[in-house]
Formats: sequence, C-alpha cells, structure tokens
Amino acid sequence: MSYQLKTKSGGTEAVIDDNCGISKFYAIAHTLSEKLQVIFLNQVDDSETLDWDFKYKDQFLTLHYNIFEGVSIFPQQIKTVKNDNQIVMEVAHFLERNAF
Repeated sequence: MSYQLKTKSGGTEAVIDDNCGISKFYAIAHTLSEKLQVIFLNQVDDSETLDWDFKYKDQFLTLHYNIFEGVSIFPQQIKTVKNDNQIVMEVAHFLERNAF
C-alpha cells in the first residue's frame, strides 16, 4: 500500500500503512532486520511516536511510527539527494512485496 509524499526538505517519505497499530511497526522492523539485514542504530520511543534510524545501502533512513499517521520511511538527512529518495522507495516496495 506504500505511497510517497514529499517532505519539507524535498525528501521522499514512503507511507507503508497510514492506519495501523504499533504491532505492525514492530513486524516491519523485524522484517527489515531479518530479510534486509539492517541494524537499527538509534531508537527514539515516545508515547505517540517511534523513530528508529537504520542504514541501508550506505543511506541513513528512519522507520517512523505515529499513532495518528501510521508507519513510514524517510531519509534521515535534512538535505536529501536523489539516491536517498530512490532507496526509500526501494525499501517501501520490498515491504509491499512482503505482505505489508
């Protein structure tokens, strides 16, 4: 179900699911960890939001969850380059093919 939005910095945010619970966030994180071998470098957990940073193909990305917005992935860098946006969509399409 992924679709893309543009962030304020010009990056691409891939929305994986805009109406899901936290258990789906954890399932997506597990899939990324197991199948793409990503390692989460920094995890910020708040009462309504989770932001887990990871590196994939030399790009730093954030797996984001918010109780009102669902799950998405976006580039970590404030100033993004085209390759960052392509990597975001690559991960989103991977998740889409794996039943998310």
